[in-house]
Amino acid sequence: MTQPIAIDAHFDSGNIELLRQSGDTLTLAIHQDQDSDFFQWFHFRATGIAGRTITLRITNLEASAYPGGWPHYRACVSTDRRLWTRADTTYSAAEDGGTLTITYKAESNIAWFAYFTPYSMERHHDLIGEMAAQPGFAYRCLGHSLDGQSIDCLEVGEGPLEVWLYARQHPGESMAEWWMEGALEALADPANPHARLLRQRCRFHIVPNANPDGSVRGHLRTNAVGVNLNREWHEPSPERSPEVLAIRNAMDDTGVDFAMDVHGDEAIAAVFMAGFDGIPSLRPGQQAGYDRYIELLDRRTPDFQTRLGYPKAPAGKANLTMSTNQLAERFGAVAMTLEMPFKEHDPLPDTLQGWSAERSMRLGEDCIAALAEWVHDVPASA
Repeated sequence: MTQPIAIDAHFDSGNIELLRQSGDTLTLAIHQDQDSDFFQWFHFRATGIAGRTITLRITNLEASAYPGGWPHYRACVSTDRRLWTRADTTYSAAEDGGTLTITYKAESNIAWFAYFTPYSMERHHDLIGEMAAQPGFAYRCLGHSLDGQSIDCLEVGEGPLEVWLYARQHPGESMAEWWMEGALEALADPANPHARLLRQRCRFHIVPNANPDGSVRGHLRTNAVGVNLNREWHEPSPERSPEVLAIRNAMDDTGVDFAMDVHGDEAIAAVFMAGFDGIPSLRPGQQAGYDRYIELLDRRTPDFQTRLGYPKAPAGKANLTMSTNQLAERFGAVAMTLEMPFKEHDPLPDTLQGWSAERSMRLGEDCIAALAEWVHDVPASA
């Protein structure tokens, strides 16, 4: 007896609604972030599909947060939630308000589909526990989210340079926490010479998930009350953005010399960096420090490039609500925003996985190694 196809998204970071079904064709829609117009993240499973070729139509996507993210995008799929590959996917802007069509020939009776490889809160807690137990690492809770979740911070190193790494202000950008896992594993590796140097010269403060509420709820861009945390850094509040308030208060206590805010970009099919162009109070050597890190990272890994990226803000026109600009202005920090693709990585494509969790982790390792070279050029007394 043929088992009926079922769609389920009632789990950590799940997001989808089944609108209708006709045979092996299912028409779906993504829920908006709570109290927000943003939507783009999806994560669901299909069961009863063994031996079938199913067609999944996700509709109304011209109204999504970034319609430019859908052309040439391929959905992520897994049958075991360990290996995630890319499914055959097409996009039509004219069909049902913009329709992403995923075609999948199923061998297993169950498969999970997602906008990018998910990073669950269970894995997050495993990461925090594992790293907090490593020699030299310390854990502290910086505060709590609106849903009462901890804003977890890991600290390591004995040096004078204050380094802050933080990710997933936008919770649907799950590649950012995969990057964090790679960076943390590099720093914890006793055989890694880059980590040894960095732990001598720096004090690291690492927030792997700055928006746990949005992560659990299956949001793309906002927290529990629909607030984009990366537009709150000028004036965070307990009512709207306690996550940013907790992190920024901790930064005020330590100061910030170097900061990296880790993200994913929906439209640009490459890894790139955005700096603090246009801040009002540029300090001597600040821009040179940023340029030097970009040069080192570009030399270290071909997964990074400088040709594609965001437009630069004119002098004095930086948006100080965003963390990178706020930290560069507030502390004179060498601050930056790292962006990774949801799409294929066009400079070095991978037809099986596209840009992946595994490559995000490797990039985390490369960013740590580049930072070690950067720190080597900074006077030890800094």
